[in-house]
Amino acid sequence: MAKAVKLRVRLIAWTQKPQQTVAAAIRQCYSPVGADDLRKKISPQQQKRLIKMVIASGHTSTIEHASFTFAIEGISRSCSHQLVRHRIASYSQQSQRYVDLSREELRYIIPPEINKDQKLKKEFQEAMEKVEEEYRRLIKAGVKPEDARFVLPNACETKIVVTMNARALHNFFRLRCCQRAQWEIRNLAWQMLRLVRKVAPDLFANAGPSCMTEKICWEGKFSCGLWKKIKGAQLKKRQ
Repeated sequence: MAKAVKLRVRLIAWTQKPQQTVAAAIRQCYSPVGADDLRKKISPQQQKRLIKMVIASGHTSTIEHASFTFAIEGISRSCSHQLVRHRIASYSQQSQRYVDLSREELRYIIPPEINKDQKLKKEFQEAMEKVEEEYRRLIKAGVKPEDARFVLPNACETKIVVTMNARALHNFFRLRCCQRAQWEIRNLAWQMLRLVRKVAPDLFANAGPSCMTEKICWEGKFSCGLWKKIKGAQLKKRQ
């Protein structure tokens, strides 16, 4: 029987000593000494100051030297299509062409708006069960998974491994932590941000939507209005 699942995000790998590495890269730009020697001489306080300085200045190429890898489960194909639009990243996604999904129950995501209405939720679940039945029927009839997958919906769960550097992540969080972002990728972005802050707090201290990090909302008439609750924040229209 088809089964609804929830988002699960794990940080499975990251650059060894990411903040020390970034700080050494920053110092290398202005020093005749090699980065390996610089890395050993930079104190935590200096790391914090250097990282804060480059992020505030917008000269963030040096933070690209720190990368983070996430194992993501419980997202829909609809969400993964949005995710892969962030091109400065590496992706390895579960293949519906080669993975025979009939070997286990079909897993899917229920949108919150549907989940809160019991009648709609029941109808949605029944639709997913019908999809699962048709997919299994096609596989049993000898249709290859690469063709049987055409009956699968956007709600179908996918699993994906994502690697981004710190600069790409800052851009991702700026766009996808915003209230205007679609609910599923917004939830994903906030979970990813919480995880990287645990291992690199200085690198991501000022990461998030622009209304919080820049005190500017760029959404114009489409703004959610959150900027009004942030002291000193202002609303601007994109040029």
